[in-house]
Amino acid sequence: MVFFETSGPNEAMVVSGMCHTRPLVIPGGRVFVWPIVQRLQRLSLNTLTLNIDTPNVYTRQGVAISVTGVAQVKVQSTNEEMLQSACQQFLGKTETEMRRIAQETLEGHQRAIMGTMTVEEIYQDRKKFSKSVFDVASSDLVSMGISVVSYTLKDIRDSEGYLLALGMARTAQVKRDAMIGEAEAKRDSGIKEARAEQQKMAAQYTNDIEVAKSQRDFQLKKAAYDIEVNTRKAEADLSYELQAAKTKQRIKEEEMQIKVVERAQQIQVQEQEITRRERELEAQVKQPALAEKYKLEKLAEANKKRVILEAEAAAEAIRVKGEAEAFAVEAKAKAEAEQMAKKADAWKEYQEAAMVDMVLETMPKIAAEVAAPISQARKITMVSGGDGEVGASKITGEVLNIIRQMPKVVEDLTGIDITKVCTYSFFNCDDLIL
Repeated sequence: MVFFETSGPNEAMVVSGMCHTRPLVIPGGRVFVWPIVQRLQRLSLNTLTLNIDTPNVYTRQGVAISVTGVAQVKVQSTNEEMLQSACQQFLGKTETEMRRIAQETLEGHQRAIMGTMTVEEIYQDRKKFSKSVFDVASSDLVSMGISVVSYTLKDIRDSEGYLLALGMARTAQVKRDAMIGEAEAKRDSGIKEARAEQQKMAAQYTNDIEVAKSQRDFQLKKAAYDIEVNTRKAEADLSYELQAAKTKQRIKEEEMQIKVVERAQQIQVQEQEITRRERELEAQVKQPALAEKYKLEKLAEANKKRVILEAEAAAEAIRVKGEAEAFAVEAKAKAEAEQMAKKADAWKEYQEAAMVDMVLETMPKIAAEVAAPISQARKITMVSGGDGEVGASKITGEVLNIIRQMPKVVEDLTGIDITKVCTYSFFNCDDLIL
């Protein structure tokens, strides 16, 4: 009779006996077992958690400390050799026995590692300590078919207060470093804050500069665009005005052409009207006017002949009258010439007497000219020194004084003393007086 056996993934079945020169190990599966001739044993593959406590172990410095570690171990089922070794070591033993063997092995390795390190190394570098225990213990437990899944240092303690003092020193150092770090952090924070503020202000100034540049560029571009737009607009306005002017010019030309045509038609109409009026006038006015002109021409010729005859008669009368007047003038001129000749002959004979005669004839005119301004004066103001005449007699005396100076003027001009000539002439020139 054959039995069919199965196992879960957390255990391995070991079949030994007939048909097997070496035990058949089956981790987590099924197998047929012959009773009596074959034997079936089971090996646990569960992970075992071990608390490894090593109290009062002296370190390299001779300081006694206690260390507690936690390790997880299990029988390695993936490696056939390790599984065969585990069967040889633990087959037929309980899980508690397996735990005890693995724990004692780890405790021994943990003690050995603690003796090679200082308290500070174990305390400060737990990872190094755990790695050392893990490496040393794994090399020994592998030969038993057990693999160390993990190892962690759980606790370090001492009974002398070494760790406390180390912690206090470390705490003080940490506090010091913390204060220094805080001061440095504040300093760095202040520096970074100042730098940040500086960078902020620089960025702000740069931004303001860029904004100002952008505004300047915008204003320049806007001004250029405005100039271009205004130029185009002005060109468009000028083009529009030019086109409008051209259109108006064409309209005016068309209107003028229309007016010319109308004027030409009016001229034609007027010419036709003039022709009609001319013919009408010729019929109504010209022909009668020609007749009247002929009549007037004939009448004018008759009047002309009559006027000519009358003028000839009048001219004859005027000629006769002129001849009579010319004869009278000629006779008068001859009489005056004879008188002048006689007078000249008398002057030749009586030169000084003639000159005196002329002076005497001129003196009344001179007196009149001297007295003329006085006769035209409305008011005469005379100033007297108290001697001599005053009033109208004074004026008469002034005029007479001017007349008395005339002989001296005549003598200076002609060399003739008219006072002597007049006296002589008065006695000897009876003819001149006559």
